[in-house]
Amino acid sequence: MSKGVSAVNTPSPGKVLFYLVLTTFFWGGSFLFTKIGVREVPPPFFVLLRFSLAAVLMGLLCLPRLALLDRQTVRRGTVVGLALGVTNLTFVVGVQGTSISRAGVINNLFVLFIPLIARTVWKDRIGRINIAGIGLASLGIALLAGGGGEGFNRGDMISTLCAFFIAIHIITVSKVLKDEDVWLVSLVQFCVVALMAAMTALLVPTPPFSLGLTSLGTIIYCAIFPTVVCFTLQNRYQRYVTPTQAGLVYTLDPVWSLLAGFAVLGERLTLREWYGCGLIFLAVLIPLAIRFVIERRLVFRYVR
Repeated sequence: MSKGVSAVNTPSPGKVLFYLVLTTFFWGGSFLFTKIGVREVPPPFFVLLRFSLAAVLMGLLCLPRLALLDRQTVRRGTVVGLALGVTNLTFVVGVQGTSISRAGVINNLFVLFIPLIARTVWKDRIGRINIAGIGLASLGIALLAGGGGEGFNRGDMISTLCAFFIAIHIITVSKVLKDEDVWLVSLVQFCVVALMAAMTALLVPTPPFSLGLTSLGTIIYCAIFPTVVCFTLQNRYQRYVTPTQAGLVYTLDPVWSLLAGFAVLGERLTLREWYGCGLIFLAVLIPLAIRFVIERRLVFRYVR
């Protein structure tokens, strides 16, 4: 339990786990709904509509605290929002160009990009565990490159880039945000992403499109569940677990996207692709699992 959190208001471990798993379910669903939505709506407009609606909904939730919005919150929320905007723009383009089964697994590479970025920018030690994970992930990507009809295609490359920006966003949140109101910060972030998507839509030529019931439904889902609801649940419950424990839970994301791809879209992976996705999944899971065991041992020694 972190400092400053009242023991009286601390939720049970089971409740924390339930809501964090629920966030992965909604995030996993965003792969499916985005894939369906961008069939009718160009990616920049999909992001624009999703985050404009999310900003309106979050604004309504923030009405009682809007008077607390100050320059510092706007400034820091904007910085974090820029990282979130690039993440989401690359996310939709990546999902559009590859299967959601592959995109879900590839996006999880953010766990390995974080130590690489920390090493490059702050000279932090990567550690042998992360080096082994990066090696496994590289082998998995090599197998994906030789699997399927197109090998490692453009959508896979954009999804890998998205994983890098996810890592940037996570690091930015930890480095930039301090004691700001998480609701107001989320509101600023959503507004920034919507503005970035609008600018991208103006700069990048896009074909004409019409918003049908299906695409409208996907936008509503993505605005409410993996955006407003997930940000709220993550901000509310992730503070009660360690980053390693949260990382282990979040590895469920590609599981949900794989299941959705199979059940709804009829996606199938070749044996080589299965091996590649499996290695990438293990590359993320094994370092997190080892860190979790180390943390548990340290807690056990401290308690004794």
